[in-house]
Amino acid sequence: QVQLVESGGGLVPPGGSLMLSCAASVSILDMDTMGWYRQAPGNQRDLVATLTRSGRPRYAASVKGRLTISRDSAKNMVYMQMDNLKPEETANYFCNTLVNYSNYWGQGTQVTVSS
Repeated sequence: QVQLVESGGGLVPPGGSLMLSCAASVSILDMDTMGWYRQAPGNQRDLVATLTRSGRPRYAASVKGRLTISRDSAKNMVYMQMDNLKPEETANYFCNTLVNYSNYWGQGTQVTVSS
């Protein structure tokens, strides 16, 4: 069983920045992929950014150039630096991993972009 715990969400004005963190209960080097999704009320859960086991990033087109995913293998942590945030990016952000064909999710952290 893999546990993921997100942190770092909050209220930020348009154009502001946040860094989200995800702590994993197992080595992230054992994970096939690890990343972030987001879900606004009434919407589906969408991919934001992911990292492969080798460290290759993948981003949703809408966030390229503004969001950066990274990891710290020694700490089993994955991060997402979010810059120039927009109001439409208000959502619950979830950490996700795929390990041995099983999908795991954190409980989510709320990001609200508003003045």
